[in-house]
Amino acid sequence: MVYELTDKFPTKEDEVSKIPPPLSTYGFQKFACEYFAKGAWEQYKLPYTIVRQFNCVGIGEERAKVGKEVKTSCEILIIYDLDNDPTVIIATNYIKNNKLKNIFLIKNNSRNGRGVMNAIRTGFKKSKGEVIVVLMADLSDDITQIDQMYKLSQEGFDVICASRYMPKGRKIGGPRLKTFLSKTAGFTLHYIFKISTLDPTNAYKMYKKEIFKNIKIESTSGFEYSLEILLKAHKLGYKITEIPTVWRDREEGKSNFKLLKWLPNYIKWYLSVFKKA
Repeated sequence: MVYELTDKFPTKEDEVSKIPPPLSTYGFQKFACEYFAKGAWEQYKLPYTIVRQFNCVGIGEERAKVGKEVKTSCEILIIYDLDNDPTVIIATNYIKNNKLKNIFLIKNNSRNGRGVMNAIRTGFKKSKGEVIVVLMADLSDDITQIDQMYKLSQEGFDVICASRYMPKGRKIGGPRLKTFLSKTAGFTLHYIFKISTLDPTNAYKMYKKEIFKNIKIESTSGFEYSLEILLKAHKLGYKITEIPTVWRDREEGKSNFKLLKWLPNYIKWYLSVFKKA
């Protein structure tokens, strides 16, 4: 996080004095502590050691990973709500310094206002590709699987689900209640109603954009939209498949997932299958 504004990857230790200071409070806190340690040595000769893990992932590292580990030609849309979001400055500098033409900052302009669902609506509307992938910015999803998902879309599948609960898939961390509920929903929908995934609630999915000519998104709150799209796609006969994925809960920061607030909306779409059975 000390190096979150760097545009050089990998970043060398001595670059810390050459790059702009971090914008996030978490990053600046680490940055300040290092200078306090150095100041204690200069004034009082108190020995100190700064330890930075080699395989540590932060904001900057993930920006670099997208370009290197996704081989499929793509556009990256970064949707934001507020002009003073630190992400805007970080992404703008990164795009400019690396002269990138496939990353776009787009302000959430949904007429329904701010928030998760409206940001996703804006992204769907602005995307120009033949397929759409929704990714969270908390580093939990394995972006290296996008190429595999795209290959499956070229083989005729309309919805490709990254599944944490199929063989070889894993979910590391996260609230136990949330895991129990999503597993239960996946098990019943798969084995009773023949939905072609064991992980219908995972938002990490690839969609062919053309399916939205026949699917209207009614969700208004949060990530329940992914369950809604999946169930409607199944009903309309679109081809659905899944691949195993490993999901890791974020190591820093706080998730914006509002389980109690959004749970009734998940239940609504879950029960809709029983009503039409």
